[in-house]
Amino acid sequence: MLHNLDNTGRGFDPVRQMRFAQRDMSRLFDNLRVAAPPEFPPMNVWAGSDGAVVTAEIPGVVPEELDIAVHQNTVTLRGRRTAQPPADDAVVHRQERITGAFARNLVLPFRVDGDRVKATFRNGVLRLDLPRPEADKPHKITVSRI
Repeated sequence: MLHNLDNTGRGFDPVRQMRFAQRDMSRLFDNLRVAAPPEFPPMNVWAGSDGAVVTAEIPGVVPEELDIAVHQNTVTLRGRRTAQPPADDAVVHRQERITGAFARNLVLPFRVDGDRVKATFRNGVLRLDLPRPEADKPHKITVSRI
């Protein structure tokens, strides 16, 4: 009588073999990184004691059509980037630019003085200067000897 032995000398165990296959598949898929699509628009944020600066790359957006709102410590940026339709006889080989409506919320670690916010737009980059209210700025306390 023939016996089907595995390399440990034991008989063939289909459940054990399935576990090995499952482990190997899990290892394979653990090494694959499926990246989430980046949020749009991409932003850089710098903060200091006087406030924050936010830059956002939004090429193809008309600055007058941007909706920028500030409420306490939250900045909301909304807009739309329209696609240029290809010619009727064109075959699209790749389409990577995000089009359509977008919205981003950014929560800062401090309130923003909405009356003093400045927004500028140059070469497809939006810059927001977000100052802190004077009352919320850190104050240096000096200690006096008694």
